[in-house]
Amino acid sequence: MAKEECLSQRIKLRDTYTLRNRKIYQSSEQIEQSTGSKGKKSQTTLSKDKNQFSNGSTAPFPTRGSGGFPRKVVLMLVVGLSFATRLYKITEPSHVCWDETHFGKMGSYYINRTLFFDVHPPLGKMLIGLAGYMTGYDGTFPFLKPGDKYEHHVYWGMRGFCAVLGSFLPVFAYHIVLELSQSHNAALITATLLIFDTGCITISQYILLDPILMFFIMAAVLSMVKFSQQRCRPFTAPWWLWLLLCGVSLAGALGVKFVGLFVILLVGLNTIWDLWRLLGDVNLSLMDVAKHFLARVVGLILLPLILYVTIFAVHFAVLNKSGPGDGFFSSAFQSRLIGNNLHNASMPEYLAYGSVVTVKNLRIAGGYLHSHWHLYPEGVGVKQQQVTAYLHKDYNNLWLVHKQDYNDSQSGTPDLVRHGDVIRLEHKETTRNLHSHHHQAPLTKKHFQVTGYGINGTGDANDLWQVEVCGGRKGDLVKVLRSKVRFLHKATGCVLFSSGKTLPKWGWEQVEVTCSPYLKETPSSQWNIEDHINPKLPNISLSVLKPSFLEVLLESHIVMIKGNSGLKPKDNEMNSKPWHWPVNYQGLRFSGVNDTEYRVYLLGNPVVWWINLASLGLYLTMVAVASTAIQRGLPLGQKRIELSCVLTRGGGLLLLGWLLHYVPFFTMSRVLYYHHYFPAMLFSSMLTGVTVDIFLRSADLLLRPPYSDWLQRGALMVLLFSLLYSFYLFHPLSYGMTGPLAHEAGGAMSGLKWMDSWEF
Repeated sequence: MAKEECLSQRIKLRDTYTLRNRKIYQSSEQIEQSTGSKGKKSQTTLSKDKNQFSNGSTAPFPTRGSGGFPRKVVLMLVVGLSFATRLYKITEPSHVCWDETHFGKMGSYYINRTLFFDVHPPLGKMLIGLAGYMTGYDGTFPFLKPGDKYEHHVYWGMRGFCAVLGSFLPVFAYHIVLELSQSHNAALITATLLIFDTGCITISQYILLDPILMFFIMAAVLSMVKFSQQRCRPFTAPWWLWLLLCGVSLAGALGVKFVGLFVILLVGLNTIWDLWRLLGDVNLSLMDVAKHFLARVVGLILLPLILYVTIFAVHFAVLNKSGPGDGFFSSAFQSRLIGNNLHNASMPEYLAYGSVVTVKNLRIAGGYLHSHWHLYPEGVGVKQQQVTAYLHKDYNNLWLVHKQDYNDSQSGTPDLVRHGDVIRLEHKETTRNLHSHHHQAPLTKKHFQVTGYGINGTGDANDLWQVEVCGGRKGDLVKVLRSKVRFLHKATGCVLFSSGKTLPKWGWEQVEVTCSPYLKETPSSQWNIEDHINPKLPNISLSVLKPSFLEVLLESHIVMIKGNSGLKPKDNEMNSKPWHWPVNYQGLRFSGVNDTEYRVYLLGNPVVWWINLASLGLYLTMVAVASTAIQRGLPLGQKRIELSCVLTRGGGLLLLGWLLHYVPFFTMSRVLYYHHYFPAMLFSSMLTGVTVDIFLRSADLLLRPPYSDWLQRGALMVLLFSLLYSFYLFHPLSYGMTGPLAHEAGGAMSGLKWMDSWEF
């Protein structure tokens, strides 16, 4: 029966997941001990079987043993072309391009040891900063906006580092596909797809996190596949090596971006399946299964976790100076930063009338209570002075605390503010009072608007707020930094609230502050007094505020996750939808907008991407046909059984990787961009290599040798030529172009705007 033949063939291909006879999979040491030279003969037989299968495909170049000279030449060619295409013109353009504004600047922050905030874990930025430091960059370039000239600053090291990691992607893909399919043709097709994809080249040539992330993703998958190849020699040195390398790569992927969780899930599912099959091997004792389980716990859970925490330990140790990221974190977090006003500082312990204070919201990234001279625009509540929450230290965050009756002048020790007191908060810069009324808030429509009102501290009854210490009783004092405080508006009964929503351009993209009629205590309605200036009161040391490492680690993750989920598109940004990505619907402008500027446009080679898209449908069709044939018990030859096993096992793993790195984006509410698809594109290209190779190797279903061999060779040459020629046509997108625009006569891309949505 075909089912038994497929099972037998899988055994021959050393797929231990379906084994029940452990003798075939004894380690080499056991074979030598039990059978002596006969064991060596058995190993030789297995090796011959593997090479016979490996050489079963028709190649466009001479095929020898797995270490044959021509194949080494092909691998060297893959490596050389990959590095050459990524490192070519690496210093051009000599100005800031796209998100280099962010990640180059963050590399500078590491060199200067200055705290900043980003929504991603720190490893990628740390490596960028290290690469810049090692190549002579001094961290002084401001990275203000795209288009700024680098001039004398050394930037090539950071770009070169990202390009080198991006150069490894086709090489890793070559080895992954070779291990999964045992076909050099499939590996060569995959490598060619990635080497000559303009999108992969572009995204690798700039100071970005994407090439670093994809490097660790591919390293993890390659290590996982290599580890699987060592299943017949458990607990040997190579077995441990690939297991631990997989764990290191998983930590690296997650340490660069949270989307590294997708490859962790891929490895986790593969490991669970692996352990389930081992559990079903009746020749393995439960102790043996337990050893396998513990080894994977150590290599794939404990080691990545330790490395991931270590990354943050280094991050916190390096960024020990106050910087632009302070306001995103709690007062306790800031107290550990050199240069922050809370670091080894002292201030009055209890809030008093006449004090100058800053008021910080306890919501993560809730911001400081802030105002400025700008008014709310027409149609947004009442046209009074804006009150917002601002995430950075600023002079406009300062407020004066006054009594409600305008009579708080005191010659001696000032009165202290207590739970239940009614106060006014006067903005120090503009002298207007914190004010609310029944008009609708700008964004949170069920809340009331908060404004600045009055002149020189004189306003009306809507400027009065009752202080409430959370968990306190009437008469309790307000402790600076340590008391959680709410401000209840006397006239409307609402509570001062930071919604976390970002205001439009008229609000300087600061955070909305409202007055909420919902009085439930939440971090958004809770505040603490951070800065406290009153020369009439004695000061105390704030050293008791410094948090532990675990507290800092937890807070930083909460801030990152909330910041990531709250990302919104900016004006004129080319954000896109997930369904756009596989069809190459729209790219991203990296640099330049007119004929006098150096233009770079992130767009995949359309031939590569559309072949990948077509191959997904072809793969599903081939799997359906093969599965139906096996289920019906049709007589299949050995070659077809080999191909169906590779198709379902190796191709299935790659399809799962593509799904895991693509489908989750449909559920995300944050802003999405075209470059988010590139990790999934790597899996799609590898699946294309396997699918096309198996499709061509099945040519003898229609033709007999030598015609089938000619068809395979001819199809491969046509495919390779198409990829090379399309790269020749579209390479200006990656390496830059000036002069007439694409739609103009004489432009570098004239006649190549195949889709109206392309904006190069």
